[in-house]
Amino acid sequence: MSAVTWPEARRHAREAARPLGRVRRPLSGTLGCTLAVPLVALSPLPAYDAAAMDGYAVAGPGPWQLTGRVLAGDPGRPTPLAPGEAVEIGTGAVVPAGADAVLRYERASRTGRTVDGAVEPGRHIRRRGEDCPAGHEVLPAGTVVNPVVLGLAASLGHDTLTVHRMPRVGTVLTGTELRTAGIPAAGQVRDAIGPMLPGLLRAAGAEPAWEIRIADDASTLVAALLRSDADVLVVCGATSAGAADHLRRALDTLAAEVPVRGVACRPGHPQLLAILPDGRFVVGLPGNPYAALAAVLTLLHPLLGRFAGRTEPPTLTARLAAPVIPHDRDTRLVPVVRIGSGALPVGHDRPGSLWGAAGADALAVVPPGWSGAEVELLPLPAAGNALPAPDPVAHEAPEPASRPVPSSAAGPPVAAPSAGTARHCDTVVRVAASP
Repeated sequence: MSAVTWPEARRHAREAARPLGRVRRPLSGTLGCTLAVPLVALSPLPAYDAAAMDGYAVAGPGPWQLTGRVLAGDPGRPTPLAPGEAVEIGTGAVVPAGADAVLRYERASRTGRTVDGAVEPGRHIRRRGEDCPAGHEVLPAGTVVNPVVLGLAASLGHDTLTVHRMPRVGTVLTGTELRTAGIPAAGQVRDAIGPMLPGLLRAAGAEPAWEIRIADDASTLVAALLRSDADVLVVCGATSAGAADHLRRALDTLAAEVPVRGVACRPGHPQLLAILPDGRFVVGLPGNPYAALAAVLTLLHPLLGRFAGRTEPPTLTARLAAPVIPHDRDTRLVPVVRIGSGALPVGHDRPGSLWGAAGADALAVVPPGWSGAEVELLPLPAAGNALPAPDPVAHEAPEPASRPVPSSAAGPPVAAPSAGTARHCDTVVRVAASP
């Protein structure tokens, strides 16, 4: 089985697709989407001269004579102040024209209708547009819409946002031995990939469209790949070359282009990336759960991120806080936790176990022949990043995706597994190589 190098696989996945078309949605329907155009202020921020504190808006030198009260939400504009005049004012209220500052209650002395106190010119007044003028670009295209972005967009006068359509992903889970509940019997296993995958898809800016489970049957798999109601098809299992692994033969039957037929990494070697004749993509994940996670971060996340219009994230690096023995030809993906500026391997990283990854916050990319330099980190999605996808409410017709046709590439053959130990202070962490 030929395999491309890990960096080549990531590049193939990132360059294979193009951002999907634009849609305009109400704010409530854009969470997790990606801005297709820059976010521009429709209104200045603040929209008017506003009091930043409760107190008295004063004009000229004191003492001042009170002429009224202004509270947030009062209709109309307040009467301008002449020198020596003041109004009692609430936080967020419109500051009258002529006011030089707001004197806080705590710093004011009041006798009847007279107020006095020390005040600095301009103090506690937020001037119109001082945070952001109207027409200013505040966020670039490619920004992921999170809850804070929604709040910012609303404060700048937006009711809708123009975002890229989320890629729709159909999932095919293969394996007669898989069980979805209870304790599996001998020869059976609990499905761990099915519960894990929807959150991983949403974290990448995709929308889980459907999920089906099939037995290890070639014709059933071909029929599943012919479904056209998804931009990307993810096949879990059936990616290797065993008697029950039918994905490669199914792709050949459908005349698919397969630029990635295996990746020189551990775990996750038998992953693949294919393009069907109608332009839909297929990503094959190994059947072992941790190997599947490694494949998601290697191929699926870059592909979906590109479809979703997300900008390529900056590369994070760190120095490992404990030794790891590298593989001589394959990239190792090692679960780690961040400790200051370093990263500590947590162990428990066999292909069939998610134990180590569940306690980690990133996977360290340890290249072949690594000699101790800083390594790249692939952040693992946190709970807050796996936002539920909104129901689509499109006001613009989606634009068709276009893609360059990536060329196939061959890489080094599979290497024999290796193992190492990682030591930190008095704690020994076993870092087992993954086949």
